[in-house]
Amino acid sequence: MSAYPVGSPFRDAMSSLRPHLDRHLDADAPWLDPKRDRDARLLAARAHSMMVVPMCARGVVLGLACFYRWRNATPFDEQDLALARQLAAGTALCLDNARLYSRERSVAGFLQRGRRPSELEMCTAVETAQNSLPAGAGSTWADVIPLSGARVALATGGTAEHDIEAVAATAELRAVITALSDLELPPDEILERLHDLVSRPTRGSGGDPDDRAPRLLTCLYAVYDPATRRCAMARAGHPSPAVVHPGGGVELADVPEGPPLGEGLAQYTVAECALPEGSTLVLYNEAMLPAGPDSARLPLDRVRHAVRSTAPRESLQQTCDAIFDEVAAAHPRQDAFLLLARTRALDADRTVFWSLPNTPEVVATARRLTVGQLGRWGLADRADTTALIVSELVTNAVRYADGPIELRLIRDRALTCEVTDDSSTAPHLRRALDSDEGGRGLYITAQLTDRWGIRPGRRGKTIWAEQALPGAAPGRRPES
Repeated sequence: MSAYPVGSPFRDAMSSLRPHLDRHLDADAPWLDPKRDRDARLLAARAHSMMVVPMCARGVVLGLACFYRWRNATPFDEQDLALARQLAAGTALCLDNARLYSRERSVAGFLQRGRRPSELEMCTAVETAQNSLPAGAGSTWADVIPLSGARVALATGGTAEHDIEAVAATAELRAVITALSDLELPPDEILERLHDLVSRPTRGSGGDPDDRAPRLLTCLYAVYDPATRRCAMARAGHPSPAVVHPGGGVELADVPEGPPLGEGLAQYTVAECALPEGSTLVLYNEAMLPAGPDSARLPLDRVRHAVRSTAPRESLQQTCDAIFDEVAAAHPRQDAFLLLARTRALDADRTVFWSLPNTPEVVATARRLTVGQLGRWGLADRADTTALIVSELVTNAVRYADGPIELRLIRDRALTCEVTDDSSTAPHLRRALDSDEGGRGLYITAQLTDRWGIRPGRRGKTIWAEQALPGAAPGRRPES
């Protein structure tokens, strides 16, 4: 307001937010000052009529639209003023849309950068490295989620949109995936539940199927088990990962494609493959794919060239950077993202497996085997507690299952006991009454362990329980 002198049409229009029409502009008006550039130009052009219209949109004053006439001798009239008001209103709305769009993009970019950690979580099963190139379009993410039994879940996905709603949708998706991972579901069931969630109308939409979260949300979910060296993967509209073998060979993983989350029928298929120790999974988004007829396949020759150009002694991050520089476009159409996960394997002296008959006498056998193995691992101080946990879990399997019972002990960041049977019935934790003769097995297990859970299988289930081991920090192997 200080730029407009008191009594000028500009100040009056800004103060009242009403248009001002001056049919006959007086060159001797007191508010005109030849020393000011704007006024000097008006006087030099011999403007004889003017209109000043405030530009407002959504309650925000964006400026003034000023119209002058000097060549045409006809002064402005009320019709000219009405047209000027329409032009100013439309222009103000366009400017405000651009302002809001720029602000949303800035906020979305800030949230996207804030959600992407500089280092992915370290774990025993894999070593990870990542690289990205923001393009101001799209919203991508990747997570490394530790699971029970030293396993790990690799989840990545995104959307081509890059507004606040898209970033919020991917953030919610990541939170849901982390929660579903605790249920130990296979990859196809994880994607099916995500599909159902994204397909639901948002709150307040009144059930309108078109009023949903941003469409074309993609996701790839993989689970790697370092004990068996097997990886199970499923994808929802996301590119299939590549596998770099320890010898340097590169191939595209054969993972059947399912529909993007929220579109079509939730039909996803799990692909399983054996990964030798030192294999590298290459996870990426669509921005890494080339343009043209081969836009659906990652250029494996370039990946192979980048892998061979890095010395074996170089770090995984250097290999990741080399692949990214070789494959990613200089100006991608959306945010480009690359995640490498090099597999590790549990040493034979850190896991042990027994197949036991389903008889009541097997409980004592399981206790004896457990105590003996913990003694060989130097964990005799955990023998009594672990033996009690094993006896409770094996007793539960004997009571409710029919077939053989599998017992597995894993010494990693935690000491894990796993009991697998052929019963699909999942037990529930409950507090037994003093008069009850049973029902305390899981309650005792929960009190003696740091974590426990149930992992459903294609046939039967696995009940696992973990006890933290001192000095075994995440990402570090325990001392042998």
